[in-house]
Amino acid sequence: MNRPAHVGVLTSGGDAPGMNAAIRAVVRSALYNDLRITGIIEGFDGMVNGRSMPLGSRDVSNIIQRGGTILRSARSAAFRTPEGRMRAMAHLQEQGIDALVVIGGDGTFAGAKVFEQEHGMPVIGLPGTIDNDLSGTDMTIGFDTATNTAVEAIDKIRDTASSHDRLFFVEVMGRDTGFIAMSAALAAGAEYVMLPEERQTIDELVRVLEEGSRTKSSSIVVVAEGDEEGGALTVARKVKERFDHYDIRVTVLGHLQRGGAPTVTDRVLASRLGVAAVEQLLNGVHGGMLGLVNDQVTFTPFDIAINTRKTPQHDLLRVQAILSI
Repeated sequence: MNRPAHVGVLTSGGDAPGMNAAIRAVVRSALYNDLRITGIIEGFDGMVNGRSMPLGSRDVSNIIQRGGTILRSARSAAFRTPEGRMRAMAHLQEQGIDALVVIGGDGTFAGAKVFEQEHGMPVIGLPGTIDNDLSGTDMTIGFDTATNTAVEAIDKIRDTASSHDRLFFVEVMGRDTGFIAMSAALAAGAEYVMLPEERQTIDELVRVLEEGSRTKSSSIVVVAEGDEEGGALTVARKVKERFDHYDIRVTVLGHLQRGGAPTVTDRVLASRLGVAAVEQLLNGVHGGMLGLVNDQVTFTPFDIAINTRKTPQHDLLRVQAILSI
């Protein structure tokens, strides 16, 4: 691979707090290394349709503290086709872009992998997703902020639950993984947590709640949206059918968890990985994702990052159960 001269950067998939910090780091690292840098608007769809803008240092001023993504994100049916990817490559060639940094999750990396294989465009991925489900990094950009947002909400719900002797079910994001649910439940002192990765029955949940009711006047159950028993509304209904004496309330946090200013942890993570992305491209490294493992920047091929399933530490469930008595 020749030394890149013009790097493109995009964000794709669901937005995550810290994406702007990553964009800022990529832009300024590219400029520091005397490279041109272009922002591609609305992810792969913008690549297909030629929507982009040159970026300078001032263009990324005052964005490190902002949630969302200044480059925006969009789904792209066209990019899923060979013809769409060919159009995307043609637009990149017109602008002279010869390397890409893509910020997103497993769907983003799947698209990046195919694009690099078909057209030979060097691509480095940065893990921007609140789900924390990518192998090759201890933490993804956005996870810490999303979890802190969930904990702050649960803390407030705890106040009203205690005041009215109620059982609250709080649904957090996590269609396929329970990282947010597990960490938020442990940090907020929830009585129970339901995860997509674990076989947990309504009968087991009710048994724990009944045991807890002997010493507690209120309880909080955190439910990942992808739990096999259903989301929080479904779980709450099933519990009510068995024990109608419970005064039950349900709160679905939803996209609240995607927004807000990123935490220090997410800003530092995004900044380190953004700088490293440009440096790795200059060193001829591409075709994978950069992450942080044991506080060291680590490269993981896209295949492994996407296909190796990462699950919450099982021991955290044991710790949560002990601390909820």
